[in-house]
Amino acid sequence: MYSTSSSGKRPLIVGITGGMGSGKSTVAQCFEALGVPCFCADKEAATLYEDALFLKALRKALGNKAFDKNGRADKKTIANIVFNDKGKLQELNNIVHPRVMQMFEKWVEQRLLEPYVLFESAVIFESGLQGHFDKIISVYAPIDIRIRRIVTRDKTTAELAMERIGNQMDDEKKAHLADYVVRNYYGPKHRQHIVQSIHNKILKHTTKQ
Repeated sequence: MYSTSSSGKRPLIVGITGGMGSGKSTVAQCFEALGVPCFCADKEAATLYEDALFLKALRKALGNKAFDKNGRADKKTIANIVFNDKGKLQELNNIVHPRVMQMFEKWVEQRLLEPYVLFESAVIFESGLQGHFDKIISVYAPIDIRIRRIVTRDKTTAELAMERIGNQMDDEKKAHLADYVVRNYYGPKHRQHIVQSIHNKILKHTTKQ
């Protein structure tokens, strides 16, 4: 699936995941500070909404109600549609995830000499993408902390935050499935210590390839 350099090498492909409010993006930034390239799936997926072929597939999957009166995809309406209909969520995932993974493969091709790279996504396990990765890091935080973070960040209610969390896989289950876990609720110093420890372990693993 992934290309290799002229010497036959490629970076270790590491996924980093975690539910809403777990602090996944903050942890990913800690790895970036250590010089690890990070591909943010959400940011890259957002660029698809400028692609004509993607928009055509989106209209077929979700219908005209997913678009505003000017013909632009209405992300707020789309979010409401898929959060209330698991079938529609699956349809959306089926057109988003293959395209994002193609973008990721091309991104990796530009970084073949890196020891490892990160793919940041909240739904690695939910979307069945775990087979694409050599290692997976899960970011975990207790539910009450996650709700508080979401309410503060998104200016929403605890009830809506809980509803959104309920649409994702339980973080305990993600932690069990992952190779490494960052328990992200003890503060910045502890978080950095755990990130550094995982970073060192992954680097050791790359030398064995």
